[in-house]
Amino acid sequence: MMRASARLLIVALACAIGAARAADAPHEMHGVSDAFAAPGVALAWAVARSGASDATVVLRIDADARRYPFIAVIGIDPFTRATKTVLAPGATAASTDVRVPRAHFADFPRTEVRLYASAASKDADRADALVYYLGVPDTTPEIVGDAAVASSLAERIARAQRSAPNQ
Repeated sequence: MMRASARLLIVALACAIGAARAADAPHEMHGVSDAFAAPGVALAWAVARSGASDATVVLRIDADARRYPFIAVIGIDPFTRATKTVLAPGATAASTDVRVPRAHFADFPRTEVRLYASAASKDADRADALVYYLGVPDTTPEIVGDAAVASSLAERIARAQRSAPNQ
């Protein structure tokens, strides 16, 4: 009888530890395509071209500063787990454009947009929500000219927000 009680206690403790870890883990969302929206955040990608081989990847982040007052963008090498800060944790603006040389994604193909609900979360680098991409999305348009890039990003974010549930 004692053994059954001890087993039950061990199972209960394991469940409690698992639940506590799950509560600490950020809500992870796979960005999937070149435009993405979820409650509190919308993203769009573009490849800005200025010459035959010169390409810069632009990631626009529109986040609700009331829900996520702080954001960061991190590049990760999935094999070595090395990281590179693309956008240091800071205050959320209505719209943030992150510009990265296309070559960056050869070394750091995983991109994480980390969203923090509080300064304490930001300071502990414990994202409350996280949108990740594995490379630049295949559907990302290549666009020439800053005005055309800005217009495309704004239009695709608006479209993603209209089609996302609970926006």
